[in-house]
Amino acid sequence: MKKIFLFFAFTFLFASGHAQFDNYFKNKALRLDYDHTGTDTSEIYSFNEMIMEPFWAGPKTNLVDTFDYGKYYFKVYSVKNDSLIYSHGYSTLFGEWQTTDEAKTTRRTFSESVIFPFPKENVRVEFYSRSWEGKWVKKFEYLVSPFDKYIKRDRRLVYPSFDVWVSGKPENKVDIVLLPEGYTENEMGKFIDDCRRFSDAFFSFSPYAENKDKFNIRGVLAPSSESGADDPGRISWKNTILDASYYTFGTERYLMTRDYKSVCDLAANVPYDQIYILVNSKKYGGGSIYNYYNVSVTGSAFAPKIMIHEFGHGFAGLGDEYYTSETGYNDFYNLKVEPWEPNLTTLVAFDRKWKDMMKKSTPIPTPDTKKYYHTVGVFEGAGYVAKGVYRPYHDCLMNSFDGNKFCPVCTRAIQRMVDFYSE
Repeated sequence: MKKIFLFFAFTFLFASGHAQFDNYFKNKALRLDYDHTGTDTSEIYSFNEMIMEPFWAGPKTNLVDTFDYGKYYFKVYSVKNDSLIYSHGYSTLFGEWQTTDEAKTTRRTFSESVIFPFPKENVRVEFYSRSWEGKWVKKFEYLVSPFDKYIKRDRRLVYPSFDVWVSGKPENKVDIVLLPEGYTENEMGKFIDDCRRFSDAFFSFSPYAENKDKFNIRGVLAPSSESGADDPGRISWKNTILDASYYTFGTERYLMTRDYKSVCDLAANVPYDQIYILVNSKKYGGGSIYNYYNVSVTGSAFAPKIMIHEFGHGFAGLGDEYYTSETGYNDFYNLKVEPWEPNLTTLVAFDRKWKDMMKKSTPIPTPDTKKYYHTVGVFEGAGYVAKGVYRPYHDCLMNSFDGNKFCPVCTRAIQRMVDFYSE
């Protein structure tokens, strides 16, 4: 009887969620492009344009983001009844740039976008930024009419796509789109092979291996004029479709692109939740930002671990657990505020993190000695600093490539995100 009751309860909730989606949205997406301008202490949002995209790949039941992750957050309200009908947390390259030396002396503009289901009626989109004190501050709002004649219906960067691994409908799967960067027309076969290698490597790591039936992976066949990526340190510049470059913020291995419009235009060829850019290069490099995009080279010996590490950032909001490698950031975390990343803590509000996964006998902070190497604890040194930020395990794929596993805390965070998209 209990199983029957649970079945009907689930069916009711599932139907209710779909009814909510059908009441307010069409099965397409609306992309709102805006410009994010500022310095290390200021930011301004400016509307750019709206584009209708052909696919909505996100959940149709979990429309409100409950994770509270990211540097930024946007909410979509029905104008008719002022009810919250969609929300989503994310981070951007602009947010990272604000912590660099350049931001102290220079004002810059970054192109950004938010994407949500295409509304059937007028909606209000509100934009929030997380302050240094960890509070959400409203920065901008924009009223959207789905009947606005200026919503673009044409498509830029239209290319054919192919299935790498497809297990079901986009609405209850995590949909990954693989975009080629620095693959010429003659190298499209190599890109297809690299996509398959990505899939094989991706599903060789836990917890993705156990959740293979909850993912879809597709690739877009979009050639570049030249192979590789920009490498300013070597005075090497390439004509590529997404303009990716090493030395982002002065860090050689940090391989990213500022052409976010082209990234979104190219991704729109298929349904997607996560964007992964595969760069045709042997030189070590990559990067990722939560719900923004992921990047990895395909020719490095470390490529599989780079891919999986970066996806931990982009998909599950995991923070970097290392503190000895070079970065271009200054004061990335406020030590008086609990980080939003699920695998980092300043012990300000540790009860909200992984305290429930620790043995009561494990000391807080936890000595980084062999006795605790395989124990969930609170190890000092993470988030690019040696003091004040703590990680949950001695080592993990979010810390180094010495091992092949995510720690239990990172694994749980990934699983929770998989479930959000697929259940």
